[in-house]
Amino acid sequence: MNLKSIETLKGIGEKTSRLFQKIGVDTIEDLLEYYPRAYDTYEEPSPIAEIRPDTVMTVAGMLERTPDVKRYSRVQVVTASLRDGSGTLQLIWYNMPYLHATLKAGMRAVLRGRIIKKSGRLVMEQPEVYTPEAYGEILHSMQPVYGQTKGLSNKTIVRAQKQALASRRMIRDYLPADLRKKHELAEYNFAIEHIHFPADRKELLFARKRLVFDEFFLFLMAVRRLKDKRVNKTSPFEIQLSEEVNSFQASLPYSLTGAQQKVLDEVYADITGGQVMNRLVQGDVGSGKTIIAILALMQAAFNGYQGALMVPTEVLARQHYESMMDLFDKYQIPKVPILVTGSMTAKEKRIAYEKIAAHEADIIIGTHALIQEKVIYDNLALVITDEQHRFGVGQRELLGKKGKEPHVMVMSATPIPRTLAIIIYGDLDISVIDELPANRLPIKNCVVDTGYRKKAYDFIKKEVSAGRQAYVICPMVEASEMIDAENVIDYTASLKKALPQISIEYLHGKMKAKEKNSIMERFAAGEISVLVSTTVVEVGVNVPNATVMMIENAERFGLAQLHQLRGRVGRGRHQSYCILVNGSGQDGTKERLDILNKSNDGFFIASEDLKLRGPGDIFGIRQSGELEFKLGDIFTDANLLKTVSDEVKHIFSEDPDLKKEENTELNRKLSEYLEKSYDRLNL
Repeated sequence: MNLKSIETLKGIGEKTSRLFQKIGVDTIEDLLEYYPRAYDTYEEPSPIAEIRPDTVMTVAGMLERTPDVKRYSRVQVVTASLRDGSGTLQLIWYNMPYLHATLKAGMRAVLRGRIIKKSGRLVMEQPEVYTPEAYGEILHSMQPVYGQTKGLSNKTIVRAQKQALASRRMIRDYLPADLRKKHELAEYNFAIEHIHFPADRKELLFARKRLVFDEFFLFLMAVRRLKDKRVNKTSPFEIQLSEEVNSFQASLPYSLTGAQQKVLDEVYADITGGQVMNRLVQGDVGSGKTIIAILALMQAAFNGYQGALMVPTEVLARQHYESMMDLFDKYQIPKVPILVTGSMTAKEKRIAYEKIAAHEADIIIGTHALIQEKVIYDNLALVITDEQHRFGVGQRELLGKKGKEPHVMVMSATPIPRTLAIIIYGDLDISVIDELPANRLPIKNCVVDTGYRKKAYDFIKKEVSAGRQAYVICPMVEASEMIDAENVIDYTASLKKALPQISIEYLHGKMKAKEKNSIMERFAAGEISVLVSTTVVEVGVNVPNATVMMIENAERFGLAQLHQLRGRVGRGRHQSYCILVNGSGQDGTKERLDILNKSNDGFFIASEDLKLRGPGDIFGIRQSGELEFKLGDIFTDANLLKTVSDEVKHIFSEDPDLKKEENTELNRKLSEYLEKSYDRLNL
């Protein structure tokens, strides 16, 4: 591991280092594992007569004149024109006046940039300029494009990556050579270099396959180690089904669906069966997982034990806490819920910890703060985590260590086909709620192109005037010079101009936790009418009043993730709508998005996603945030995931404790992986 600070690299001082920290890069190791999000391929120049709007293209020719520079308000606009044998193309740059001195009439050049339509004719905007010789050197190569932040350009990241690769110490490969040979896997040092700077697509796929294999392999090894620790463990908690809980369930104003009751019976059989429960409850958004969690927690409480519910965001923790308080008050349940979150003051935390330790609290609801060392439980019999894929293997293991082997139930609304769920959640038994409550109104969907945007804004305005709220999802936080996609910051500014009377705010993952919580709380309280966000809202807040979900550049997301985002609406009594904006305009993309148009069944959508995605589908679409994988995608890489699963089973059947000499390096790597997983918790 290279844990040296990136400030040891030439040209990276304190200021640039802070910008790198914003993208999660502190050390050289972090930098090398900060993989490109896309690649630019430098193709042969096209004739000017064949250029197409809304695409990045390369043209070559002769500059007809020295560029003109004009000032409009605060912007300096540079214009020129390029001619080849097939026609002439207008060129335009913003705030680059020095080009007047470097570009001369009659000069031969190669230009690469986005073609846009301006005043009825095609123009190349902000092109990069190359001499024919310089372009020849990068022709047919693939150049990495990284996720950026304001002030940190792609060029700076590329320069840092090249230095990091040149100065790195070669790492001894932990994978046995015969395993690499069997699955045609690149050597690790080769893979880490060529994922950043591949000579061609074939080399990129070779490097990527090795790194994805590693991600799946270490994850599944860790899951298997967890499973071996847990199998057939006798539970120290004797739980008997409580009459009070059964009476409470009977008095609810609705009956559980058949699927809910079946899953509840499986959970009850686990907690009363004498062995430690380790169960995953999968259910589509709105299928009613929360009531199952509440009933299970109540069973633990009425047996004299404590139960804990851990969720991914503070806003959701507070919502769960408040709704449980209301429920217990309404039905006069003599049990005490308590809230524990990271943003509580030191005094509030101390009081909460004291109440938990003294068993003055029966049900503890919170975020990661629940597994901090300072939280001491009194007979913690049941731990439930919501949105399981947000908590890694390390968190699952730490949860199990709180108290004396509590029962563990994990809930997820992420629709994963059963074949893959069995592999990924190999340490857990699986239950599926595959039926929605009868009173749920199906969400109305439409797939549109960017020309529909004005109508969509009018529709949002109409919904807001009726007292409703809306989400707009963009794939990026800020504008990027390399990737053409809507971004949260610029989009919010233009939406505020389009809808000036409406309260609009933005939300993204790079904001401070306090800011994020404040925005989500204000949206949940109805103070914000339209929330422009990245996929950070995929989990974490329940706003029944939100009825519109508009997703820009929907083609850039996996179907299962689009379905998850759509599940943020349709939670209340009003009709809800999902508008998927296809920014690419390609037919194949529309067909793909139409699957969402036709179905609201997450598990059907996930299985269709699995059929559609192939080994070549590695650009632009991934299930962002899925589990702990930076490169791997359980849909695109489903076959590799199955292969890795078989290998992990084989290794553990031959050497359960990884004590054989050929597995020494593997055992060390696995321990390091688990340690890093704990470190992410900042304990």
